[in-house]
Amino acid sequence: MGAPELIGLGASIGLLSGWRIYLCTFALGLAMHYGWVQLPQHLHALNVLASPTIIGISAVGLVAEFFADKIPWLDSLWDGIHTFIRPIGGALLATAVIDPQDPTWQIASLLLGGSAALLTHGVKAGARAVANTSPEPFSNIGLSLGEDVTTTGLLLAVLVHPAAAATIAGLIALAAVAAIVVLWRLLRRVSVKRDRKPTQPAMR
Repeated sequence: MGAPELIGLGASIGLLSGWRIYLCTFALGLAMHYGWVQLPQHLHALNVLASPTIIGISAVGLVAEFFADKIPWLDSLWDGIHTFIRPIGGALLATAVIDPQDPTWQIASLLLGGSAALLTHGVKAGARAVANTSPEPFSNIGLSLGEDVTTTGLLLAVLVHPAAAATIAGLIALAAVAAIVVLWRLLRRVSVKRDRKPTQPAMR
């Protein structure tokens, strides 16, 4: 893969890590294990991602996240715990697939993956905060299943067609920014409604 494909692949995986860090680690580990993605020579230490141990651990995390992410309020707690884990994981995964050639590109790849993961993590956490204002659990389940399907599909797309990874990363980033704006307005609307809610008169 050339530089554009590697940069697009790293950005895409960083963005998707903000939704499903364990799924991305599991899928990328399998891709490296079977030779679908080749690591840069000077980053051969990251072959650890392709080890059966790391693949197994990420599989356990994947299963735990699959169920925790579909339970109201537990999903927000899970997101809070992973506020630092997902950006760090996204940065490391982006570094694993981008061949920087010099320290400048090494730093750029870390910043790219970490920032991308933080962006999509913010969208995910915000969407769950809005969904948890509703008493029914189906919106949480629907959002979670949508993230499962979207992440899996886009991961397969960028691994099978790395030439399209940059375009996919750009579309995800634009959608994430638009979603943040919409979520911010929804949260403000919910906050205003709560402030305007009349208080009950005191009992005499």
